[in-house]
Amino acid sequence: FVAYNNTPAPLFLNVDFADLENTTFNEPLPYIKRLEPGFNTLFTLHRYPDADVPRFNYQLKTFRSDPMALADLDFPYLIPFSQGKEVSVFDVKSLTGFWGTSLPESWNATGFLATPGEPVFASRTGIVVEVTGSQRAGEPQTWYHTWTNSVTVLQPDGTLICYRNVIDNAKKLKVNEKIFAGQQLGVVAPGATEVIVLIFQHSLNSADLRFVIPEFVTGENETGILLSSQKYHVVHPIEIRGLEMSNREKRRNLK
Repeated sequence: FVAYNNTPAPLFLNVDFADLENTTFNEPLPYIKRLEPGFNTLFTLHRYPDADVPRFNYQLKTFRSDPMALADLDFPYLIPFSQGKEVSVFDVKSLTGFWGTSLPESWNATGFLATPGEPVFASRTGIVVEVTGSQRAGEPQTWYHTWTNSVTVLQPDGTLICYRNVIDNAKKLKVNEKIFAGQQLGVVAPGATEVIVLIFQHSLNSADLRFVIPEFVTGENETGILLSSQKYHVVHPIEIRGLEMSNREKRRNLK
């Protein structure tokens, strides 16, 4: 079995066999496969010796995050602003516009007060999967959410992180390109006074989204969940930035 991903970013495929006759399926269940853009090899069904023609029925589902991902709840995320800056955190009371006209039943997000034009940096290494400006284009079924002025990144643990009110004026970000923790994503959008960071993943057997409460780096050797109405000094320790880099990537990016 092979699959072709005709989108510019990775997808996750679930193959669910309802029944199998005269053949075996030896992959772990539930079967989830990350599909890179283009052709992907999946698995082989082995026919029983001297058996009749194999018969099988299956259902396919695709997801934009790994529905079976075990989110790393202790991962140290960087506060996505310039080192040395003091930032204020606020309670995000609404996700209006994130999921069309509907809203998740429960959710978690981190809000930072910001100034238009100031630089915004990646909190964690990952693959850029969507960059939106002030207006959206293309087919809605290909969108990761319905927010505009945002950057969305697929993280190494299979979850997605979205930075709202961030624009890539320099047009440096490319879909399916690796972005590293501490690397500049863009700047705060014109007219925006806040940046929202939202980490989420899809569910295998429902339309519900699951949200992650991240821990951020608050000092050289300190991490924790950010509290609203508090101010924090931004630090981007090299050892944290390099956590998910190869040795070659460290040499190129940690200067």
